[in-house]
Amino acid sequence: MTQPYVLILYYSVGGSVAALAREIAQGVTAVGGIEARLRTVPPVAPQTQVAQPSVPESGAVYCSAEDLRECAALALGSPTRFGNMAAALKYFLDGTGDLWFSGSLNGKPAGVFTSTATLHGGQESTLLSMMLPLLHHGMLLCGVPYSEAVLSTTQSGGTPYGPSHVAGVQDQQPLSADEIQLCRALGQRLARIALKLVSQ
Repeated sequence: MTQPYVLILYYSVGGSVAALAREIAQGVTAVGGIEARLRTVPPVAPQTQVAQPSVPESGAVYCSAEDLRECAALALGSPTRFGNMAAALKYFLDGTGDLWFSGSLNGKPAGVFTSTATLHGGQESTLLSMMLPLLHHGMLLCGVPYSEAVLSTTQSGGTPYGPSHVAGVQDQQPLSADEIQLCRALGQRLARIALKLVSQ
């Protein structure tokens, strides 16, 4: 039997969402008995532009339908675009109708994460926008509970809807200690819940 994995699926432009994804992966692997699988999605572009290569030049490889179908849990991440998820991630999710029809994701735990340039750049609405298709897939949404003490004291990113990061207008801000802690907490939470469900 293959080891279960948490799929950490994200779209990142400046690198901040990718950094959040790596910290969530650290949380997953800290639990033991479950893997973290990092995947991304290709950008979308007008038809007049050249198609993207089938394998990205660097970073995580592109997510396949099988990666998503076989995951034990999902962490979904995107930068904000006017308070919503980025088009590339939305485009990918719009193509998962077959998984919805088959119920492949039904009953699996999921969480979301995001990064914005500014403190009030739409973090919570972006996180909520990513939750909507997951609800349609029948996934079990896992946020960050207030038992994580830094959620009440963070001066940077972090919401009960999911981990977040304030990157700065030039995407120059590294992840804060609080943001890292909340990412790892979500990774651990998804991993532990997934292992309980897989063992049933």
